[in-house]
Amino acid sequence: MSEVRLTTPSFLVLGIIDALGEASPYDVKVEAARTVAPFWSVPHAQVYAQCDRLLEAGLLSEVRQEGGRNRRLMRLTEEGSAALRGWLADPSFVPVEARERGILKLWFGASPRVHAPVQVAEHRRTLEEYEGLAGEVGELLSRGQREALEFGIRYERMMVDFWHWVGSREPEAADGTDRVDPEQR
Repeated sequence: MSEVRLTTPSFLVLGIIDALGEASPYDVKVEAARTVAPFWSVPHAQVYAQCDRLLEAGLLSEVRQEGGRNRRLMRLTEEGSAALRGWLADPSFVPVEARERGILKLWFGASPRVHAPVQVAEHRRTLEEYEGLAGEVGELLSRGQREALEFGIRYERMMVDFWHWVGSREPEAADGTDRVDPEQR
């Protein structure tokens, strides 16, 4: 066993394997896409790399299924369970890293007239999807899962409101520059 620095993706893998009881890296990838992807994406290759790191660190154990595809099934070790429990109990604040491509484009001068209508439509679509999910399975979710879904709903409402605001501001000048007085920013 070696010392490994645990990151949020490490805990995502530990949490999913803990929830499933045992899982292959593929199972982790599928479950992440099915559940947490709307608020925490993890690339396919990163799941496999995290599983290998956590195995090497002694936080996961592995059993190979005999026959067939010889799948690797992993379970949390006692050390892995303790690490996950410690992370869940840690109330430390980590600032949100917003990665909204449309906002980055605005920053660099993209036209609000072009981008705002598309952003409103897409955020509305996602909002309707989340609200539909809440209506269909909201009662079946754990408290934490329901709260995460509520975050998604509130986030999408805020983004619809934001992009409406962006689209309703004074039009750009003919030369494409912003007409808003710099003092008002």
